[in-house]
Amino acid sequence: MSTTNSTWPRQLRLPGQVAAAEGPIDMRMMYVMHHAFRRDLDLFAAAVRATPGADRSTWALLADRWELFAEVLHEHHTVEDAGIWPALTRLGTAADVAVLDAMEAEHGEIDPLLDGCATGFRRLAQGSGQRGDEDARAALAVRVSAARESLRRHLAHEETEAIAIVQRLLTAEDWARIEEEHAGTDVRLSQVVRIVPWAAYGVPREALDRVFAQPGGRGFRLVWLLTRGRFARRHARTFRYA
Repeated sequence: MSTTNSTWPRQLRLPGQVAAAEGPIDMRMMYVMHHAFRRDLDLFAAAVRATPGADRSTWALLADRWELFAEVLHEHHTVEDAGIWPALTRLGTAADVAVLDAMEAEHGEIDPLLDGCATGFRRLAQGSGQRGDEDARAALAVRVSAARESLRRHLAHEETEAIAIVQRLLTAEDWARIEEEHAGTDVRLSQVVRIVPWAAYGVPREALDRVFAQPGGRGFRLVWLLTRGRFARRHARTFRYA
C-alpha cells in the first residue's frame, strides 16, 4: 500500500459526484460511469413523466436505452461484487467489511427495481390502450423514481466510503489485476460501439481528454469520434419530451 502522495494521480470530479478520495489509483473510469448512471436516471425520470402514453416509438427508444443502462450497471456491479469487494474484505478491518457488506446489500436492493422498470418500459412500448397506457406510465414513474433514489444513495455511499477504502488498501497494480480478471477483457466490438458514446455523452471535454489519454484510450477516442453523432441524434429522439 502506498504511503506517500507525491505520485498519486489527480482524481476526476464530474457533475453530481459527491467525493473523490485521494490515493494511488486513478478512478477516472469509475467516475465516468457514475456520471452516466446519474445522467440517465435524471433523464428517465423526466421522460416518464412527460412522454405521452400512446407514443409507441418513443417508448420503444426508452425501453432500448433502459436495456443499455441496466446492462452496463449490471456489469459494473458484477465486477465490484466478484472482484473489488472480496479483495478489500481480505485486507480490511471489521469497519471496512461492514461498509463492503452494505455495498453488496445495496446492489441486491437495486436489481429488482431495475427489473420492474424494464417491464414497465416494455409494456408501454407495446401499448395496451389509452387508459392502460396512462396507468402503466403512472406506475413506471413510481418505479423509476424509486430506482433513481436508491441508486443515487448507493453511488454517494460508494464515492464517500467504499472508494476511500479502495484507495487505502489497494495499489495501482492490485487494481489493474482486478480489472484484468473481472472487467471483461473479451468485450465484443458491438458492445464497445454502444457503451463508449453512452458513457462519454455529457462529460466535460477536459475530462474526456484525460480519459482518452490513459493507456488504451486512443482506441476509445476513435470509437467516440465515429459514433458520437449517431448516438446524440438517437439520444435526442429518446428523450425528446424530457
